[in-house]
Amino acid sequence: MEIRRFGVGHRRPDGPPGTRGVRGQPIHGDRRGVVAELALERGGSIAPHANPNLTYFLVIEGGGFVRVGDETARVSAGDAVVWPPDVVHGAWAEASPMRAIVVEFAGMPEDRPVPAIAAESMPIDGDDRPEPVSPAPAGAQDEGEPW
Repeated sequence: MEIRRFGVGHRRPDGPPGTRGVRGQPIHGDRRGVVAELALERGGSIAPHANPNLTYFLVIEGGGFVRVGDETARVSAGDAVVWPPDVVHGAWAEASPMRAIVVEFAGMPEDRPVPAIAAESMPIDGDDRPEPVSPAPAGAQDEGEPW
């Protein structure tokens, strides 16, 4: 049996690239995808970016906002947001912290990159360790949004 711990006391002090006020802990990562816990503090954000992988952003505590393409929505615990492949997406917390489990599917072909949320220091299951993909730089700042 293998138990992987996450949550308070197990998070990295800094979040994935392209984040501000975000701490997280990878739970699993290999060529098939990544599962990670992210904790956004008040005012924390995941800058808008796109990647080639289907991603689920599962809000498990608190709430905030998500953006997918040109759409913005308020989310709270119990909401699951689908971030489609190659569509710009992001998230932020305003009045309260927000915790989410992120499940990113890389697809089955061997030449697909490891999901973007996988940081270089995260242990990758398997013998070889592909280079992680970094999110694209943040786009133009929109009024009322943190980027």
